[in-house]
Amino acid sequence: MARPIPIGARSTAEETVEFQHTLTSHHPELPPVYSTPDMIRLMEIAAFHALQPYCEGDEITVGTSINIEHRAASGIGAKVRAEAVLESFDGKFYTIRVTARDDTQEIGRGTVGRAVVRMGKFMEKMKRARS
Repeated sequence: MARPIPIGARSTAEETVEFQHTLTSHHPELPPVYSTPDMIRLMEIAAFHALQPYCEGDEITVGTSINIEHRAASGIGAKVRAEAVLESFDGKFYTIRVTARDDTQEIGRGTVGRAVVRMGKFMEKMKRARS
């Protein structure tokens, strides 16, 4: 499996809120603010990048759990930065503390869980599941 990943391993991911990231893009009657699923996606990207340097061969990490609070709205044009820091490991699952901030405030926080899988074995299992 992956090399040991040190507690505190971290990464960030950033994006500028565009119309496609807003609630309005999904439902016209909703306000043009950054959607929770898009914030979580950015947090997951940061978490992936925090762990990926420790994976070897065809290993990757995949999401296993999400516990997120979306605490403030961000509009189109806001720059959002997600940070992920490895908090714990229980033998199979990694817990990563995540936060998201825009230009002025924290907009979200929580944890995401990830596990290391071998891509070849994972895809073979998925192929069998479809048969």
